[in-house]
Amino acid sequence: MIAPSILSADFAHLADELDAVIGADWVHVDVMDAHFVPNLTLGLPVVEALLRVTDIPVDCHLMIDDPDRWAVGYAEAGAYNVTVHAEAAKDPVAIARDLRAAGAKAGLSVKPGTPLEPWVDVLKHYDTLLVMSVEPGFGGQSFIPDVLAKVRTARHLVDTGHLRLLVEIDGGINNDTIELAAEAGVDCFVAGSAVYGADDPAKAVAALRDRAARGQGGE
Repeated sequence: MIAPSILSADFAHLADELDAVIGADWVHVDVMDAHFVPNLTLGLPVVEALLRVTDIPVDCHLMIDDPDRWAVGYAEAGAYNVTVHAEAAKDPVAIARDLRAAGAKAGLSVKPGTPLEPWVDVLKHYDTLLVMSVEPGFGGQSFIPDVLAKVRTARHLVDTGHLRLLVEIDGGINNDTIELAAEAGVDCFVAGSAVYGADDPAKAVAALRDRAARGQGGE
């Protein structure tokens, strides 16, 4: 699955930028509050506007303080998947329950330096694990290969039935790194500049999907 990140899109023409990636599995929306991360992007009103102009499932990544208070609003608006950060959540199990009750999939994200093991029991309540392969806050950063150890651990836990979730990765994903991530066991790949920096974003999505399939052992 390929999820283009609109953090790398033209914010003045977001509806057109969504049309440019028809064929993508999800569209990834980074919500940053300038508190949890040192950057400010967009919030619920923009997400609501995006939901009105696209049929692509919207994957909201909340890089914000106090997701316990704010996350459910994105689910109620119609986001398909809403991800909160383990490092910011006060009661992540309750957040997962509330997101699901509001009709969304629940995602939990961990920063590159956050170990996975303390969160395994919590992840039993979630639908998605988002492994950050850059420090959250800004697009265009270089991929951190060390995080693939967490991906392999998560993949093993899923394959052995200990967890039932989709493994997603975000940060530095491009034609050079996507096969490594796929080999490690990623299901869904967030890509920003690799898609929106291309002359034809839809073709870039297809090319990334082909590279991922090769990494997963496909043709």
